[in-house]
Amino acid sequence: MADSYHLIVGLGNPGTQYELTRHNAGFLAVDDYADQQNCSLDKEKWNGQYTSERINGQRVILLKPQTFMNKSGESVIRYVDFYQIPLENILIISDDLDLSQGKIKVTAKGGAGGHNGIRSLIQHLGTSTFARLKIGIGRPERDEQGRGVPVDRYVLHTFTDKELALFNDRLRLIHEAIDLFLEQGVDKCMNRINGRKQQEQQE
Repeated sequence: MADSYHLIVGLGNPGTQYELTRHNAGFLAVDDYADQQNCSLDKEKWNGQYTSERINGQRVILLKPQTFMNKSGESVIRYVDFYQIPLENILIISDDLDLSQGKIKVTAKGGAGGHNGIRSLIQHLGTSTFARLKIGIGRPERDEQGRGVPVDRYVLHTFTDKELALFNDRLRLIHEAIDLFLEQGVDKCMNRINGRKQQEQQE
């Protein structure tokens, strides 16, 4: 579709109490990308904060659903339907427990992997074939008896200073991934971002 919109969605939970939690990595990434583009997500409709911009020659909507994580798809589908956004033009940015801290990975499809926001998107979009930019937050540490912070509490904990520093260090790579997705699509984006040498990313 000629000059179709692209939709870049950061997942998270609304409210100041969640601002710097691990589960809000998507919100933080989209806000920072908007700052880089000299704009902000200062408009609201369909339970989402958004902005519509021309970026790298593309018509782009940056979106943060305000429905809470497990209902993210309710907001996203309204934008997809109204703006007639092709599935291949959607990029979802979220935290990922199965990637180590600071690891960035782009995929073209996949299951929910236990992520309630992704599960809601699959449900409302009716497919699991949409691009994701995953930001590794690692899993909570366990002792010898397998005891540790439950996952549902871990993701809602605030980043430690070390984790936040690592996240901020990865923002440049996240910006590059978004730009590549907008300019060249998910396949080229995956090849460039996922193929980086190990010293450039945290294993």
